[in-house]
Amino acid sequence: MYKKALTSLTILFFMMGFITCLNDILVPYLKAIFALTYSQAALIQFCFFAAYGLTSIPFSKLIENIGYQKGMVVGFALAALGCLLFYPAVLLHTYALFLGALFVLASGIVLLQVAANPCVSIIGPQETASSRLTMAQAFNSLGTFVAPFFGAYFILSGLTNSVYAEGVVYPYFLIAAVLIVIALVLSRINLTGMETRQADDTGWLEVLQEKNLLLGVIGIFAYVGAEVAIGSFLVSYVMEILHVPETEAAPLIALYWGGAMVGRFIGIFTLKAFAPAKVLMIHALLSALLILVSMQTTGAVAIGSMVLVGLCNSIMFPTIFTLSIKDLKAGQEKKGSGLLATAILGGAVVPLLTGMLADRIGLHHAFVLPVICYAYIAWLGINHLKAQSL
Repeated sequence: MYKKALTSLTILFFMMGFITCLNDILVPYLKAIFALTYSQAALIQFCFFAAYGLTSIPFSKLIENIGYQKGMVVGFALAALGCLLFYPAVLLHTYALFLGALFVLASGIVLLQVAANPCVSIIGPQETASSRLTMAQAFNSLGTFVAPFFGAYFILSGLTNSVYAEGVVYPYFLIAAVLIVIALVLSRINLTGMETRQADDTGWLEVLQEKNLLLGVIGIFAYVGAEVAIGSFLVSYVMEILHVPETEAAPLIALYWGGAMVGRFIGIFTLKAFAPAKVLMIHALLSALLILVSMQTTGAVAIGSMVLVGLCNSIMFPTIFTLSIKDLKAGQEKKGSGLLATAILGGAVVPLLTGMLADRIGLHHAFVLPVICYAYIAWLGINHLKAQSL
């Protein structure tokens, strides 16, 4: 039962990563099709991740009523609907409709996130929760590694001949078909054993008053914001520095997300060997340092150091998540997960602010915002280490 549940969840994490990372291909693609500024192109990520801020808590309440398994089935179906909505957006050649389709697609991903993250944490021993969630996130990163190659081949390759953004129709139709199949299979698997039975009448604000959860909410906001901001503008950053076309720059996104994948597989072992808070602190400090090096250099050094941030990102989400909910009372995990998922709104806000800053001072130095985000995460790790030593 345990293995079946974990296998199902790792497939789910792969698809979430794959779909989310395709946004990094859509940003330069739609930027070129509609002649957008950096801040206008950042609305792609804004609309996608805004769904987390608007729907996470309502979806948490939904999951309390229907359970994890049904919640994930509905999540896959909703994400499939969002993919299908790309077709009318192409027909009408309207940027706003693309943003609406992305919001619907993201809402399905939110429902999957809210259901899946606590599932991975509670289906096994608490002491290995960080390691287990890191393994699931590693398959999420596998999806993010594959997506740029998929997007470069099926979407960006036709950019020069594309007028109405028709390059997205067939790829997203294919994704919709896969999501529908997964939803049907998942609905037929017996995973009732992973449902928690504890009732929880605690209010949302009361749960948020738990110090670790509150600090973790801010940490997830900062982490996702920084990670998405870099991924969103990495193609443009490479094009600007190395003077290469989109199709040559896109594979570097795969290296960025691939680094996170490799780091998460390594993290399965490092998080067992060392205190998770210490690992988190070191990774955050290295991320900030690498971005600062990139901002002060050019050429291969600037690109290489920025890509390496992906390796450092690897263990941050699962570690922040598990450190945040570890002291919650039994039955509060769903509310805690909902609040932490709401914080993924950082993926909407930080990239948009980075894009606005890039329009003013240039993309090369706009990455100062992710540096600030990683500085907070490093402090968060230090704070947990101090608490553990008391």
